[in-house]
Amino acid sequence: MEYIIVLCTTDNKENAELIAHTLVKEKLAACTNMIPQINSIYTWKEQIVQDEELLLLIKTRKELFEEVKSRILLLHNYEVPEIISVNINDGSKSYLDWIKENTTKKDCL
Repeated sequence: MEYIIVLCTTDNKENAELIAHTLVKEKLAACTNMIPQINSIYTWKEQIVQDEELLLLIKTRKELFEEVKSRILLLHNYEVPEIISVNINDGSKSYLDWIKENTTKKDCL
């Protein structure tokens, strides 16, 4: 089984919490960390922009990425949200098993 971390930024705590709670409740993510007050500098509509954002670190299974992405796109307040998947190449077996357990709907066992 393959595991990933999905990175997603947003501009406010309410949107971050909505995404995080929804993904965990729907078992699309085992855990979502919210890292507040990151400073992002990027180009948007031909302008250099600097904003304070929150970063979500979403732990899930690779096979769920398309569902996670679709859910974020539906809930996110940005026109073009960051949704990037990073492979987890290694980790403690007990933690990876915990991700698996918490991203598996009980009726699918």
